[in-house]
Amino acid sequence: MKSRLFYGLFIVYAAMVAFVLAINGVFTGEVESVSNLVINGVFLGIIGILFVISAVSFMRLNSLTDELVDAAGDLKEAYKKAGNQNVWSELEKDKEFFEEENLKKAFAKFIQQMNNSRIGKRYAGSCDIEDYINEELLDRVGGSHYNSAISGTMTGLGILGTFIGLSLGLGSFSGDDIYTISDNVGPLLSGMKVAFHTSVYGIIFSLIFNFVYRSIMADAYGKLNYFLGAYRQYAAPPISSGDENTAAMLVYQANQANYMKELLELERGQAAEQARQLEQMAHAFMEKLQSVMGTEFRDLGAALQLASQAQTQNGENGKALLEAVDALAQSNRNMQESMEQMLKRQERLADDLEQQKRRLETVCQEISRDVSSQLYTFQQMRTLYDDEK
Repeated sequence: MKSRLFYGLFIVYAAMVAFVLAINGVFTGEVESVSNLVINGVFLGIIGILFVISAVSFMRLNSLTDELVDAAGDLKEAYKKAGNQNVWSELEKDKEFFEEENLKKAFAKFIQQMNNSRIGKRYAGSCDIEDYINEELLDRVGGSHYNSAISGTMTGLGILGTFIGLSLGLGSFSGDDIYTISDNVGPLLSGMKVAFHTSVYGIIFSLIFNFVYRSIMADAYGKLNYFLGAYRQYAAPPISSGDENTAAMLVYQANQANYMKELLELERGQAAEQARQLEQMAHAFMEKLQSVMGTEFRDLGAALQLASQAQTQNGENGKALLEAVDALAQSNRNMQESMEQMLKRQERLADDLEQQKRRLETVCQEISRDVSSQLYTFQQMRTLYDDEK
């Protein structure tokens, strides 16, 4: 119902036009001042044009938010048909889920971003549909940059009409004595009529439009939150959390460390066996050479023995490398603990931001009540001023 409040603007507008025509004697054929009627007609015409432009933007906004409500209902129905199972797999393939052009484009961008972050059957990253279908989209479709200025524009038109009316009345007022002054009282009062009439309907239209605009936008934001809640409950895709990604990385690194450890142990065992076999071969070779050629190859045996020792040293180096890999695994575990602490700090920061948001909303409500109170006081003072006149 709130989304259709702007129809009431035209009812109030028609009533105000009829009132202005009546007090200017159009219906009785007794028009006292053509200039008064023309000025009021121009001002009411400008306000009518502003209302029509606003109505167009409101209808576009209503079309979008109504589709969001229908989409939320479709998600709920699909969820029940799927046996209370998440319906994301069907939703991401439905390119015609939205018919409204702005929603269709925003949803297509969201699907593309989600596909870019796909990891197997899950999704990495923090992409959310609210990054694309949000209050900013509603403000753009509903022309908030335009409608938020309408209320002040109407008040400004009323004040402008006041000065124009007073200028016309004072411009036709002249005289040096009481007789000539009394003859110019009529034009002066006619100009004051323009001044007061434009001020009255300018302020009335401003107050009514501000109420209608805020009610429509509040209703639109409510429908948006309703859709986002249904989406997260029935169709939100499975997102890999930061803890899961970190754990997967640590598991991968641990597996790599174990694999390298096995290789080094195998290499160390093979090195020892090779050294033993090489030493036996060296002894056998030396004995054979000594029996054949004497002791000329003793130096060669010593060199082969040194090669065996070098092979053993390689095994020790491999052991040191294994210890370095274990130290790397320990460093990874320390990094995981640091990331867990960082996530806890982020959660505390999010709680603080939420509290600040609630305090800001409370302050905004108090400011709104103060402004409403001041406007009411201004209206009461103007009423008292009119009564005294």
